[in-house]
Amino acid sequence: MHDSVITDELKSLIGKEWEPEIFDVEKGHIRKFAQAVEDTNPLWQDERFAKNTIHRGIIAPPTFLVDDGTIKIADKLMIVDCPLPAFMNAGQEIELYEPMRPGDVITTRAKLTDLNEKAGRNGALLFMTVEVTCTNQDNKLVCKHRHIFVRK
Repeated sequence: MHDSVITDELKSLIGKEWEPEIFDVEKGHIRKFAQAVEDTNPLWQDERFAKNTIHRGIIAPPTFLVDDGTIKIADKLMIVDCPLPAFMNAGQEIELYEPMRPGDVITTRAKLTDLNEKAGRNGALLFMTVEVTCTNQDNKLVCKHRHIFVRK
């Protein structure tokens, strides 16, 4: 039997919500994001097209905030004391409720919900699950996402 890689510091974070992050949704950022991920859907970039849809204007792609939010969450988890040095994104799930539009102000609230230690081929693996809720300036639920990070 080996010592657990789940430190007291990690255990103390389970269920605690981090300080909320606030993101302004801007049309230019939406366009740049869509171009960066090579998503040519005109709903993200073409105002004339988007005005004639059910959304009546440009909206952000479903994964728009996941990148920014994931980076900030990962930054927080990477500095937590853990004997495993490598840190990777192991996957994510997204539930969408409301589209994000230019001008929206999105508040994200994240918390570590689970730690799961497993034996890998080359040693211990630590899976960390973070759940995030995103609301807009009207306090409407925009999305929920779950991130799984692994340390090895």
